[in-house]
Amino acid sequence: MLSAHNITYIHPDRDVLFENISLSVTSREKAALTGNNGTGKSTLLKILAGVLQPSHGAVHCDEQPYYIPQHFGQYNDLTLAQALKIEDKLAALYAILRGNATEENLALLADDWTLEERVSEALAHWNLQEFNLTQPMETLSGGEKTKVFLAGIRIHEPDIVLLDEPTNHLDVASRKLLYDYVSTCSETLVVVSHDRFLLNLLNPMLDLGRNGISVYGGNYDFFKEQKEVEQAALFQTLHSKQTALRKAVQTDRETIERKQKLDARGKKKQIKMGTPKVMMNTLRNRAENATARLKDIHTEKIAHISEEVAQARQALPFGSTMRLDFKSSELQRGKVFVTAQNINVGFGENLLFKNVLSFEIRSGDRLSIRGGNGSGKTTLLKTMLGMMEPSVGTISRAKFRHVYIDQDYSLIKNGLTVYEQAQSYNLDGLEEHEVKLRLNRFLFGSTFWEKPCSTLSGGEKMRLMLCCLMLSNRAPDLFVLDEPTNNLDIQNIQILTSAIAEYKGTVLVVSHDSTFLEEIDVESAIELG
Repeated sequence: MLSAHNITYIHPDRDVLFENISLSVTSREKAALTGNNGTGKSTLLKILAGVLQPSHGAVHCDEQPYYIPQHFGQYNDLTLAQALKIEDKLAALYAILRGNATEENLALLADDWTLEERVSEALAHWNLQEFNLTQPMETLSGGEKTKVFLAGIRIHEPDIVLLDEPTNHLDVASRKLLYDYVSTCSETLVVVSHDRFLLNLLNPMLDLGRNGISVYGGNYDFFKEQKEVEQAALFQTLHSKQTALRKAVQTDRETIERKQKLDARGKKKQIKMGTPKVMMNTLRNRAENATARLKDIHTEKIAHISEEVAQARQALPFGSTMRLDFKSSELQRGKVFVTAQNINVGFGENLLFKNVLSFEIRSGDRLSIRGGNGSGKTTLLKTMLGMMEPSVGTISRAKFRHVYIDQDYSLIKNGLTVYEQAQSYNLDGLEEHEVKLRLNRFLFGSTFWEKPCSTLSGGEKMRLMLCCLMLSNRAPDLFVLDEPTNNLDIQNIQILTSAIAEYKGTVLVVSHDSTFLEEIDVESAIELG
């Protein structure tokens, strides 16, 4: 059993991240913690793990959870054994086996006589058997570091496991191992992830939002259906409020016009009857005061309805009003972009690809590059685009415009402000207000315009990148995407998916996200083994 009661977390700068958060995960339940970037999912997971202390509230659990973080830089100075917290226990085991069975060593081992076997089995299961436990963590890739901590589950055999974006750096084969573990394990799980395949193995969904945690009893597909129903209701509410506002404004105008006509008619009548000037002034003042009171009543009503409209619009899901308008490439479908004959990359006999590669990329293709971590997927992309040349074989490239989207969104220049970045893509000379209008459509209001791009999150950089491409009004012939979803939450992934799905040109993508590949209609693959 794992529970949190009235958890509040306040940043050192006194900004409140979330407050009065409560949740409960029962024994053997496999829960997903979802929510937009910035809502505090990773922070809440650290609080549940005991890594962070809440500003207010308390966490209760039957035992110390086993926690796998999203980032591993803090472990770079440690060996694998130290990072897994088994160094002292292994040293005690080896000392006892050498005959040094002191009370201290026996206490450290705590009768864990199968530790060495579990370590070997766990590392072999995650294909880490070639690594030495004394090896520094800094020598491992991101995926290998993740697998070290995943191996720790088998080693420590915890009852509660907390996972923060565990698939971020895993290749397809390693993801399959993780999916199998989640499907068959008996541990209590709480998982933060944007991997929709993984989320469909979990139940319930704990959705962290502006108003706390909402619990949805089902997997991600069920959660998505419920969210769509809620979104439809929110749009209906907004439509009703906007209709009421238009009617209120129209009624206000008609009422005032009718009152002014009556007053004018009355004034003419008084003049015709020869009413004294003093009385005329009194009647005019009364009419003006009555009109003002009537105006105040309608103004107050309109202001109230306007506030309701604003609240209804604010309640809409993040990004739901974003406008995407990618144009198709003008190149004729089937034109050959790249032709490769028996290529490989490397130096001398140290070639990167297991086999030489031959392929063609034609206008209109949608294909992926598939292979394990370290197989050379990014290198092959750069070779296709002319950023590198093959060491073996030949490659020819036609003239084409491409956009290269990597997981760091390097098209965004950190030294520019958001407005300056957008303006650098304003090739048609749009007026300043037009550029800012387009920024608004991509959820960059006035508070963002002077903000440095270096301070943006991954999701914000992705949206700004899409906004810049729209501003340029130049459709690329080829979209190249290199692990574009790694740093995005689900809603930003959906925004990117929608943009690429609407685009009618050529797409070349490296991604381990099978759902993303399916939704952007990838048709074939180049296999690197």
